[in-house]
Amino acid sequence: MTTQTTAPTRTAEQAAGQSTGQADEHAAARTVRPPRATRPNGQWKVDGPTPLNHNEEFKAESNSLDVRERIESTYAREGFDSIPDDDLHGRFRWWGLYTQRKPGIDGGRTATLEPHELEDRYFMLRVRTDGQLLDPAALRVLGGISGDFGRGSADITDRQNIQYHWVEIESMPQIWQRLDAVGLETTTACGDSPRGFLGSPVAGIAADEIIDPTPVILEIKRRYIGDPELANLPRKFKTAITGHPSLDVVHEINDISLVGVVHPELGPGYDLWVGGALSTTPRLGERLGVFVTEDQAPDVWHGVIRIFRDYGYRRLRNKARLKFLLADWGTEKFREVLETEYLGYRLPDGPPPAPATRPGDHVGIHEQKDGRLYVGAAPVVGRVGGGTLTGLADLLEQVGADGARLTAHQKVVILGVPADRVDELVAGLEPLGLTARPSLFRRSTIACTGIEFCKLAIVDTKDTAARVIGELEDRLTDVTELLEQPIELNVNGCPNSCARIQTADVGLKGQIITVDGEQMPGFQVHLGGGLVGKGRDAGGLGRTVRGLKVPATEVADYVERVVRTYESERDAGETFAQWAHRADEESLR
Repeated sequence: MTTQTTAPTRTAEQAAGQSTGQADEHAAARTVRPPRATRPNGQWKVDGPTPLNHNEEFKAESNSLDVRERIESTYAREGFDSIPDDDLHGRFRWWGLYTQRKPGIDGGRTATLEPHELEDRYFMLRVRTDGQLLDPAALRVLGGISGDFGRGSADITDRQNIQYHWVEIESMPQIWQRLDAVGLETTTACGDSPRGFLGSPVAGIAADEIIDPTPVILEIKRRYIGDPELANLPRKFKTAITGHPSLDVVHEINDISLVGVVHPELGPGYDLWVGGALSTTPRLGERLGVFVTEDQAPDVWHGVIRIFRDYGYRRLRNKARLKFLLADWGTEKFREVLETEYLGYRLPDGPPPAPATRPGDHVGIHEQKDGRLYVGAAPVVGRVGGGTLTGLADLLEQVGADGARLTAHQKVVILGVPADRVDELVAGLEPLGLTARPSLFRRSTIACTGIEFCKLAIVDTKDTAARVIGELEDRLTDVTELLEQPIELNVNGCPNSCARIQTADVGLKGQIITVDGEQMPGFQVHLGGGLVGKGRDAGGLGRTVRGLKVPATEVADYVERVVRTYESERDAGETFAQWAHRADEESLR
C-alpha cells in the first residue's frame, strides 16, 4: 500500500539544521539565485572576515583543530559533563566526533526535540581511510577499537570511512594512539574542513588503470590535511580522486574530483570537476574543461579549496557549499579565478573521461597488473563489526594477500591475492559476513546510519534495508536472472542524502507518513537516478514520483512491484534509469 502525506508543522530538516547545520540546505531554492548585492554573504574576499552567525563566531575564536589537546588533557580525564557547548557540538567534528542519538526516541520527535534532548553521552567516531591500503595490522587495530570501545560496532560508509558508535570521551586518547600506530587518523573527518577523500580502491594494481592516484592523494594529505589555514571553511569540502576507467569514486557529487584521462599530447593525467553535492538541494558537479598533470594536481586541489574558503558563502549555512558559488559564477569564471588568482598559470584544455567500463564497486574476482588477483566482497549495507575486521586480518595473512581497501559503495576489496589461493579466500569470507558472489540486491543496496544512532534521522535504515534485501532475494530470482545489471537501492533516514538517494535506481528518503490517519515511518521515492561512474550512459538525478509514499513495512512489496513492471515494459537494452524517466507515473507506483 502507498499513500500521500502532509508535512509536519516543523520539519526534520529544520530541527537538524538548528543542531548541526547538516540539514539546512532545505531552505535553498532549486534554482540558485545570485546573492543580493546589498547584503553581505560572508565571502572573505568580498565582505571581509567578520562572522555573520554563531558557527562563524566559534570558528573565528580559535582553531577548531586545537580541540584535540583539550580532549586528551581535560575532557578524557574529567568526563562528558566537562565539555563546553561549542566544543561538544562544534569543534569536536574536526576530529570525527558527533554525539549519537539517545535510544528510544522515535522519528516523529526528531523535528520537535532540541539537540540536547536527542543526544546521548556517547559518540559516533569516524575514521578516514582516503583509499589507503589496510594491511592486517591496520585491520586488527580497527577491529580492536570496535570491540574494546564501540560495543562491537563498525560500519563501512559510502565515503570509505570506518564509523563507530558507543564511543566514550574517556577512550579517545587510547583510540588515537592505536590509529596513529598504523597510519590512520580522524583529522577533519567531519566539520567545516577537507573531509575524508574517496580514492580508487584498486589504485596502483588494476590491469586497466589509466593513472595511479596514490601519489597525488598522499601528497595532498602530507601538505594540507591538518593545515590550520584550511580548518575554517564555509562548510564541508569533499574530494574524490581516481585513475580507474570504472569511475569508481562517484566523482559527480564531490566538491572537487580528479578523474583519470589521457591527453592526446600530454599523456595520462586528470580531468577536473567541481561543485557537486546532494543533500536537499542536489547538484551534479561540472567539468572545468582543463587537463591537470600529476605534478600539478596538489596545487590545483589547494587552489580550489582556497577559492571555497575565500569566496564561499558563509552568512547562511544553507547556501555555504561550493555548489552554490559555482552555480552563481559558472565554470568559465571559476576557471579564470583558479588560474589567475590561485595558480598563476593557465591549464591546458583536456578531454572528458570516457563512459565507465564496468560497475565501480569492484565486487567479484579481477586480475591485477602483477599477475595476482583482487576480490571485491559485499557485507550487508556496510555493517562489518569488530569481529569481521579482525577475522579479515587473519584471513588475509592465511592466504598471503596484501591488504584491503574500502569502496564508495560500502564494500571491501582484498588486494594482492595469489591466484592459487582465491578459492580459499572467497570461502573464508562467507563466515565473516562478506561475499564475493552477492545477490543482485545485496550487491547494489547501500544505507546510511539511520535512526539507530543518527540525531537527524527519522526512520530506521540499516535493519530495514537488510530485511528488504532478504525478501527480494527470495521473491525476485526469476527476474534478476534476466537483468543485465544490478538495480541500485539506496536507503536514507532523512532528507540529507548521505546514502545518495537522488543518484540511485531506487532512492528512498525517510520521513513520517500518514496512512488512514495513523503516522508511521515511511519513504518518499526517487527513481531513475544515475551517475556516469556507475556504468550509466549518462548521469542524472532521479525522478520523484508525485505523492508517492511507501510505508517502511512495505518497501520490499514496492520494489518487487516496480522491478517486475520494468522487466515487463522495458525495451531491449534499456536500463532501469532510462525506463523510469520515460514511464508513466502509474507504472512507477
